[in-house]
Amino acid sequence: MKKQAIGQGSIFELTGVPSFKQAFPLALQHVVAMIVGCVTPAIIVGGAAESQGITGADKVILIQAALLTAALSTLLQLFCIGKKDGLRLGSGLPVIMGVSFAYVPSMQAIAGDMGVGAIFGATIVGGFIAIIVGIFIKKIRPLFPPLVTGTVVFSIGLSLYPTAINYMAGGTSSPDYGSAKNWLIALLTLAVVTALNHFAKGTLKLLSILIGIAVGYVVSLACGMVDFESIRTAGAVQFPQIMHFGIEFEPSACAAIGILFAINSIQAIGDFSATTVGSMNREPKDDELQGGILGYGVMNILCSFFGGLPTATYSQNVGIVTTTKVINRCVLGLSAVILLIAGILPKFSALLTTIPQCVLGGATISVFASIAMTGIKLITSEGMSYRNTSIVGLSVAMGMGVCQATGALASFPEWVTTIFGKSPVVLATLMAIVLNLILPKEKEAANGK
Repeated sequence: MKKQAIGQGSIFELTGVPSFKQAFPLALQHVVAMIVGCVTPAIIVGGAAESQGITGADKVILIQAALLTAALSTLLQLFCIGKKDGLRLGSGLPVIMGVSFAYVPSMQAIAGDMGVGAIFGATIVGGFIAIIVGIFIKKIRPLFPPLVTGTVVFSIGLSLYPTAINYMAGGTSSPDYGSAKNWLIALLTLAVVTALNHFAKGTLKLLSILIGIAVGYVVSLACGMVDFESIRTAGAVQFPQIMHFGIEFEPSACAAIGILFAINSIQAIGDFSATTVGSMNREPKDDELQGGILGYGVMNILCSFFGGLPTATYSQNVGIVTTTKVINRCVLGLSAVILLIAGILPKFSALLTTIPQCVLGGATISVFASIAMTGIKLITSEGMSYRNTSIVGLSVAMGMGVCQATGALASFPEWVTTIFGKSPVVLATLMAIVLNLILPKEKEAANGK
């Protein structure tokens, strides 16, 4: 088979090199969708560590490290190291990696009580735990048939809805949170994205999210909602420093972060499955899952040395891939390069972070809806028997219910709340696995379903 020439690769194929003119706006769309989410955990952790003496310059290093970590982790996932059909680092699937909100509650507590260095020590331990999970993933995978992974993906989509709504309202930290102006701009952005998705064709449809954000940004600018102060004060070029924060191994921090790494390694199956099912109409292969989780563990270990916080596959970018069907690795690789540039050029990254949260919320809520629908597609592929509906219904009910009833775990130790009460995905995943193992399958046949 002939190799595709540069500029001839299809954006709808995994391999090949499309033209820069075609790839750049699609790559930028991925960056715009995730960059605020990627740097926000670093900002939160930096704020929590102020009691430990962290400075404004330290916070900038944390933010830059978050972007560089996302870039390097994404490149490894896309292009892999090792054998194509054997042991390797990286999944080879069209995914974007970024700093994960799943770790934020634990990291806040650790940063405030022990300092940022304890987070990086715990991340190294967590990375080794992820590697162990990756090594045995082929034996673990039977626990995750489409019914279970569909429940996980569906829960991921549902869990992101409050984030999108809070963004549409202007962001919970904003003084005008919930204002009519925020909602009008968010709904305008959503209307543009929806209209282009359903009525446009070709490039306009593929760039629906980016165009929606651009329209919302212009309107926000006209309304005086865009603040360029961060660009003015940002430096020209700056590289993160190796072990700037030090590394400490605190047992309680390692335990808390380590458990989350184990759970997030398993949850990655959901995002990888959402990507392949939604954009390639197939389940991920065993070697793709193993390589993806091994790469996830290794990159978290390496990036912790220059201040990178724990990462995960980004569900909003999974949603973009499944919505546009653009799976070309060079397109997503270009996204990683943009993140890499943003990580060493603070003014560039500051420009991207000036996008108002209401605009991001209006653009991404349809993406989150797409993730949830991909989960439903997986669930229904096994049929909606009484047994299957019980598994999905009970799992989602427990996950969402406990998360929304904020005081439900008040009498339990804090670590229980951190693991099971902050995100519905963890409890929903565990419930789905257990119920799928213990509920008798023969009941389906007995019911004639």
